Amino acid sequence: MPWALPLRWSPWGRPGMKALVTAGVFVTTLWNLRLFLNPSKGSGEDSKHREPLMILVWEWPSKQVPNISRDVCHELYSITGCQLTTEQQLLHQADVVVFPHSRLQPGRDKLPKERLPGQNWVWVSLESPSNTRALAAWNQTFNWVMTYRQDSDIFIPYGKLVPNQSATVNIPAKTNLVSWVISNYHRTQKRAEVYKNLSRYLHVNIYGKANNKPLCKDCLLPTISKSKFYLAFENSIHRDYITEKLWRNSLLAGTVPVVLGPPRANYEQFVPADSFIHVNDFDSLEELATFLKTMNPSRYRQFFAWQKRFSVKLYTDWRERICAICTAYPELPHGHLYPDLQSWFNS
Repeated sequence: MPWALPLRWSPWGRPGMKALVTAGVFVTTLWNLRLFLNPSKGSGEDSKHREPLMILVWEWPSKQVPNISRDVCHELYSITGCQLTTEQQLLHQADVVVFPHSRLQPGRDKLPKERLPGQNWVWVSLESPSNTRALAAWNQTFNWVMTYRQDSDIFIPYGKLVPNQSATVNIPAKTNLVSWVISNYHRTQKRAEVYKNLSRYLHVNIYGKANNKPLCKDCLLPTISKSKFYLAFENSIHRDYITEKLWRNSLLAGTVPVVLGPPRANYEQFVPADSFIHVNDFDSLEELATFLKTMNPSRYRQFFAWQKRFSVKLYTDWRERICAICTAYPELPHGHLYPDLQSWFNS
């Protein structure tokens, strides 16, 4: 029969060859199974993500650069797989490069000449748009923004309230009605105008460089805490721009903040509605002054009800803020550039 000869001479008919081919099929099956169960080992790109993220801070945001040679993100904030560095020669190894706006003022000459494929650049600022210059020069430059704005890619508020079930109400002893710490006083600012008109109806204890009464770091909170109310007046009014004037100088100090800033509804996204007084709650500053001067003790204590549920957390260490990039990294958009940084920040 015409098909008998090929069958007789088929290699499958030879015992040694048959065993060899069978073994080869078995080994191939095991290899494919290993790749299926461990896909990250089959690609150099995927393997890279299992390594610590390297965050290069092109220039440190504050004048004093802390020691970041150790695994500070893990040691201080329990954030693993996050390596910080300020060594610019490591640019080609960095996954993320951080550029504080305050260090960008001289221009583009100090920036890297190229961006590696897959490397993301972050623009960082804690200042308001009113105090941020030369943004138009940075169009199509940054992948992510890191600011106090809630809609930032990496949100870095000045502070927040954290749940604390064991918290108790603690109201420091009071010796005066209102205080205000002000270093940079400019008559054209809204807060200067409000203060000038408010001071016609009540006395405000003023501290800080603007009044030649600077307070040392350890003197600040003990001094402010003696006031029933604190003027938490922001230097400019912008969405989400709520600074240490609320978090540290008011809530942490144990005073009731009288706020001037974004609308009340914006503040209520951060703190309870009954924890502060907004200037805009009143038809006039005379009405506000009367409210402060005539408040009875029972009504005053109600402003501290938040202390039964929360404690104040301040964000003051740039290491903590920058380590937060690693926490946010898996959810951040890749391949995106801000076409008009100034328009976004001023929106």
